[in-house]
Amino acid sequence: MGESLDDAAGEAVDKAAKLMGVGDPGGPNIAAYAERGPPGRFVFPRPMVDRPGLDMSFSGLKTYCLNTVMECGGKDAMSEQDKADIAHAFQEAVAETLYIKCRRAIKATGHSTLVMAGGVSANLRLRERLAEGLASQGVRVHYPRQALCTDNGAMIAYAGCLRLLGGEQQEDLHIRVRARWPLTELSPIAS
Repeated sequence: MGESLDDAAGEAVDKAAKLMGVGDPGGPNIAAYAERGPPGRFVFPRPMVDRPGLDMSFSGLKTYCLNTVMECGGKDAMSEQDKADIAHAFQEAVAETLYIKCRRAIKATGHSTLVMAGGVSANLRLRERLAEGLASQGVRVHYPRQALCTDNGAMIAYAGCLRLLGGEQQEDLHIRVRARWPLTELSPIAS
């Protein structure tokens, strides 16, 4: 229904963590800093929410983060409070953007259940925002346990493992790299 046109949310979070100098893993570190950042000092844009549809783009948000870091003197000159304030604004922008896109998807499909997965689904502020906004609409939101909210790379590797165990093989040893591979182009996994 919608795609990331450039950076996905989790990718943008990881890059923002590097820009701010808060280290890896980006998601948990941004979240920890965000808890110490009061709202209001910085307000980051909510990308593509003023356009119809469900596509997302977080590269501009990442650039906005970089510009804010530079306004504070760069990652090596920023205070811990600067980092916390930027992390708070960044996390709010990501959570609100994903909430708006999820709300649109629910409205477009008429479904009353939403499943969040991937590394960014571990973010507690995102979970809180989805609960705040969707519960009043009768929408149930489900998440994997925190330990299973891993990077999408792990999920892709698992799906590949299932295909291999199901007998799928590539005929030649030539590897075709694809940055994006729509799920609609994959055959069902053999059982």
